[in-house]
Amino acid sequence: METLYPFAKIIIETLQSRSNGGFKFQPITLENHLKYKNSIKKTLSCLTTVGELSDVTFTEVIEHWIQNEHIYKTIMIVDTEKDQCIAIGTLLIETKIIHDGGKVGHIEDIAVNNEYQGNGLGKLLIQFLRNFAVYEDCYKVILDCDEKNVEFYQKCDFNKCGVEMQHRP
Repeated sequence: METLYPFAKIIIETLQSRSNGGFKFQPITLENHLKYKNSIKKTLSCLTTVGELSDVTFTEVIEHWIQNEHIYKTIMIVDTEKDQCIAIGTLLIETKIIHDGGKVGHIEDIAVNNEYQGNGLGKLLIQFLRNFAVYEDCYKVILDCDEKNVEFYQKCDFNKCGVEMQHRP
């Protein structure tokens, strides 16, 4: 794991220390995605509506992420004793024309299973993804969140900046 994520050595050690070696950071792969599908859906349902997702559709999403791995960096925290995803988040990397073709990291869909909340896993996941963005040469990292989550993200060293707008056709 350390060689896979050289930018996160201290964060990985902190996670392992807090869990007595029982938790680990792990990417979603074609080899493991169906094994973790139910626990991924359960964890993401703590954040928002997931819906009924067939194995075919789930696999298509994961294949899209893997085909575009230069953009999608989705990481799970896995409870190795239960062999379940207990936290998940994604770093999207956007290459810009502005800032000399610089890159912006977008943190998306941060979720921690309700049974594991309050143990600092969300903060470790955010730190991991922030470090990943720096490793990928992003000049800034941004995210959108509900007002109720602002305090959490401020504890993760994010500042309120700008206004989120949306249109749902």
